[in-house]
Amino acid sequence: MDLLAEIRRPIEEELRDYRHIFEQTLQTDNSLLQMALNHLLKRQGKMMRPILVLLVARYVGHDGPMPQSVLHAAVSLELLHTASLVHDDVVDESDRRRGQKSVNALLDNKAAVLVGDFLLSKALFHAAQTGSQQVVTWVSELGQTLSDGELHQLANLDKTEVSEDDYFEVIRKKTASLFETCALAGALLGGGEPADIDRMARFGRSLGLCFQMRDDLLDFDNQHDTGKPAGNDLKEGKLTLPVIHALLTGASKPMMDLAIKVRRGEASQPEIDRLLAYTLEKDGIEYTKKYMYKIESQANGFLIQHEGREDVTQSLVSYLKFVVGRDV
Repeated sequence: MDLLAEIRRPIEEELRDYRHIFEQTLQTDNSLLQMALNHLLKRQGKMMRPILVLLVARYVGHDGPMPQSVLHAAVSLELLHTASLVHDDVVDESDRRRGQKSVNALLDNKAAVLVGDFLLSKALFHAAQTGSQQVVTWVSELGQTLSDGELHQLANLDKTEVSEDDYFEVIRKKTASLFETCALAGALLGGGEPADIDRMARFGRSLGLCFQMRDDLLDFDNQHDTGKPAGNDLKEGKLTLPVIHALLTGASKPMMDLAIKVRRGEASQPEIDRLLAYTLEKDGIEYTKKYMYKIESQANGFLIQHEGREDVTQSLVSYLKFVVGRDV
């Protein structure tokens, strides 16, 4: 059995119910909107965030049929995530998303913004369907946090220095916050005690940091089909942790100037290649891997064995292992 199948095993039935609700949500009588929604449905991916919501609900102790509130929370958070990607592609002027056309490339920027708005509205609708004011608050706050992270990243473009603090501020808001909210919602709606909810929030936050660092590492990987070419982050002006570490090891002024030029989107391909080579030379990849493994260890520490739920605990351990080791 592959790792993803092992992860999903305790919640296979719940995932079928989730898919049904999610697919029904993305139906409309507007033909242009439906074209975009069908395009998004084709690239649903591995459903990592809904899986986390469902697994955490089981982990904290919910027995029997999964409450509809948990399913609605999973749908809400996946819709919010999808909306943020649609809007991010407009902001970044990206025409591809994981090897497929972005919505703004399929239609145009104006239509893509409206598609994202539709998804946001649906996300809030499903948050309300949970019947939990706390979940509605968390989802609303998450939307603000994701936007704040994107704005923070844009503000960094005007800086003439780099720092790990800025990097982690952005990924905490743009990536880790989403995983944290998935874990929070699953723990609350699954009936977890306050201590369980707090531990799961910490687990989700750490997992999200690992997820983004692994994504950053994949940008240097020519061996796997990740849906984007190696060095794509640099082409988009994103200085990730491997590059930042390399620059902070004593980069010369010309190399630092080159990095700022890359971040502003003013560099040529040969200049981008120079920064890539410099990152490899200064062990930026190894540094990032060590950092990621450290946070993985911390995340595992938030998981404790619950009698009768060993399979769910193992799924969460495997989930973290998959995130850290994934090649797509």
